Amino acid sequence: MAKITYVAHDGSSRTIEVKSGLTVMEGAVKNNVPGIDADCGGACACATCHVYVDEAWMDKVGTASAMEESMLDFAEGVQPNSRLSCQIKVTDALDGLIVTTPESQH
Repeated sequence: MAKITYVAHDGSSRTIEVKSGLTVMEGAVKNNVPGIDADCGGACACATCHVYVDEAWMDKVGTASAMEESMLDFAEGVQPNSRLSCQIKVTDALDGLIVTTPESQH
C-alpha cells in the first residue's frame, strides 16, 4: 500500500491508502476524489484523469508513453509534470506521492 495525496486546485487535499497494483486513478475513483472523473475507465482514451505530479516524484512515476502523450493533447492546462493518473501504477515506492488536479476538472 502507498499513501497518495490528492490535492484539488483550491489547495484542499485528501490522503488515501492505495493498494499496490492499482493505478493512481483507480485509487481516486474508489474513494470519490473530486476532479478525477475517469470517463474511459482507465483505458487511456480520454484525459479526464489528468493530474500534475509533484516535481519531487517525476522520476519515480516514470515517463508517459506515446499513447498517453497523445491523450494529454486533449487536456487543458498541460504542463511538463502532467500525467494521466490511469497510467501511473501504484507501488510501495510511490508511498507519499502527491498529485494535483487541474482547475478545469472541477
